[in-house]
Amino acid sequence: MKPRSKILIIAGSDSSGGAGIQADIKTITSLGGYAMTAITAITSQNTNGVFSIFSVNPEEIEKQIIFTCKDIRPDAIKIGMLHSSKVIHAVIKALKRIKIKKIILDPVMVAKGGEKLIDNSAIKTLKKDLIKKTYLLTPNIPEAEILTDMKIKNINDMIQSAKILLNYGAQNILLKGGHLKSKYLVDIFLNKNQIKIFKNKKIKTRNTHGTGCTLSSAITSFLSCGKPIIKSCELGVKYVNQAIRTNPGYGKGNGPINHLNSIVLNRKFK
Repeated sequence: MKPRSKILIIAGSDSSGGAGIQADIKTITSLGGYAMTAITAITSQNTNGVFSIFSVNPEEIEKQIIFTCKDIRPDAIKIGMLHSSKVIHAVIKALKRIKIKKIILDPVMVAKGGEKLIDNSAIKTLKKDLIKKTYLLTPNIPEAEILTDMKIKNINDMIQSAKILLNYGAQNILLKGGHLKSKYLVDIFLNKNQIKIFKNKKIKTRNTHGTGCTLSSAITSFLSCGKPIIKSCELGVKYVNQAIRTNPGYGKGNGPINHLNSIVLNRKFK
């Protein structure tokens, strides 16, 4: 099978392989895309938490984006961890040069173990300068609370928060509701014309490391192939739910999900 689309990932590396650029590559590849990368940071982490973060020089990040796209033009771009204002400005500068319309931003701010992955100055820059350049913004509830300065306790709060985020300039919002205390997982899609609620039964497991990275990359994969935005979100949510349900149970903490759930292995590899 040949790749159906080409996607550039701009994100940080996760040494444990469950989240970050490793999860992005696995997801895009599993869904039939060709993944390219611009690495923004290198983390030392495992399922128990993040131990250190090494920042990549913003100029090098810009070079990764420009020189990659100069040779192989992506159909869409997925953006993850951008930990400083300098990094965000470097990414914006590169995006202006390559002019790709389908930009999906997952505003990664806090690791699964609670470690902060972005500074306050970068949050302000994200709100002011980057969100308005995105086709789809995919925050979870803690990230949306930070970006909108409001507490989210229920579905109505989620909708209100998504409307505020829409006013920052993003064309579409998918607010992930995994942090709400309920039997069901509710994700809300919103743009200026419509609201769509995706409702699924919660799967009881602590192995959910990298779900946000995986979801945004899955949506990018479907979107890059020409599927409509709502259908891309629906298929992305289904892929992640199946990946959680079939998680391999690795690690002693918050383990990874199963990115290979969409792949049927050739008999000789079984």
